[in-house]
Amino acid sequence: MASLKLTPLRLLAFASPAAPIAAMGLPIAVYLPPFYATEMGLGLATVGWVFMLARFWDVFTDPVLGLLSDKYRTRWGRRRHWIVASLPVMLVATYMLFIPTAPVTATYLLMWMVILYIGWTLLTLSHMSWGAELTPDYNERSLVQGWREGSLILGMLLVLITPAVIDYIGPEDVGTARVAAMGWFVIILLPIAVLAAVSLVGEREVPEPKHVPFREAIGVLLRNSPLRRLLAADLANGIGSGTMAALFIFVAADVLMMGPWSSVILLAYFGAGVIFVPLMIKLSYIFGKHQTLAASAVLNGLGLPLIYIVGPGDVLMMVIFTAMFGINLGAGSFLLRSVMADVADHDEVETGNQRTGLFFSLLTMTGKVGAAVAVGATYYLIDTLGFVPRGDNTQAALDGVRATFVWLPTVMYFAVGAIMWTFPLDEAQQQENRRRIMERTEREPPIVPFE
Repeated sequence: MASLKLTPLRLLAFASPAAPIAAMGLPIAVYLPPFYATEMGLGLATVGWVFMLARFWDVFTDPVLGLLSDKYRTRWGRRRHWIVASLPVMLVATYMLFIPTAPVTATYLLMWMVILYIGWTLLTLSHMSWGAELTPDYNERSLVQGWREGSLILGMLLVLITPAVIDYIGPEDVGTARVAAMGWFVIILLPIAVLAAVSLVGEREVPEPKHVPFREAIGVLLRNSPLRRLLAADLANGIGSGTMAALFIFVAADVLMMGPWSSVILLAYFGAGVIFVPLMIKLSYIFGKHQTLAASAVLNGLGLPLIYIVGPGDVLMMVIFTAMFGINLGAGSFLLRSVMADVADHDEVETGNQRTGLFFSLLTMTGKVGAAVAVGATYYLIDTLGFVPRGDNTQAALDGVRATFVWLPTVMYFAVGAIMWTFPLDEAQQQENRRRIMERTEREPPIVPFE
């Protein structure tokens, strides 16, 4: 029986594309909306609606791309050729969005955001599905997704160095220089990381998905209680983290008067995340994935209101707060994806159909919808409160921005904890599911080597 030994080199190579993915995702969540609202002159409400519409487009494209990822294979397997195919789309769209020529319109922003998300979805869901299929083991799946999460956070750290350096240099148009530098970072790093991953890591052969009529497929998904609960948790997590990302620059620069330090503060946050991902993996081995995830979310909800003790200009206190909050950063993302691999196995036991790509497309979809709601709703809300980025704001407007930053995510994190605490798929159930799958297939699938 062939096996794919998950050596540190293979895990590193597999996880490497997550770094440029995150290096693009962080600016899209944190830097790009304020950049287009201020430097590009589109305004808060317009940018909020554009980002929300672009994300909602993925509600339609994600399941389609997930089905394509499951259905069509080449001599490379089912996943790697899609990752390679996504590259030109990603690179062109990144250049157009991060290095635009002013003036731009809302239509320009919306068009290139939609194109970028198509490439991003194809890359991320193929990468996550590939990771889920590298091993059938309950804890090894957390290890694989933990390496991927570590690479994600490392990518965020690396891309944050560029705006931190630019803030220090202080060019005339700091916002434009920040975004352009981050764009070039992604354009250079992404092809290198993808080449390393597809060249050094194989795929595990999995059964061809059976054709299921659309109505029957929808019925199966709707009856899948673990899937519904996990998607609800991911939606709530997306709203919470998306709200914090969308408002961070405004909280740091306008509410707390720490604009030049914003990139350094984020470095502290993601640095703590990288350091403590291995601890979160170990905790998931001891307590189980879903309970570690639930506890992590509750701790986020309890810790976020502590930002009220940070006063304007108190950079040291803000760095300490964000570093403490960052300790818990990695748990939610990689554990949600590790649990989804178990949910896909559960579906295979019940239906006889292996649809990892479809299931991960649903997970990316709910995360994107959560982020879309966060940007659209919060930008509209703070605009109605009279908040003006880098403007002369009333204390009431500033208090409203901070309250939105704190309390909406807090409620969402408590919701994640409530949903996941009694999640039905634990390690024992996963082992039983794998036993039943193995009885059906009679042997562990072989590795498809790189050719």
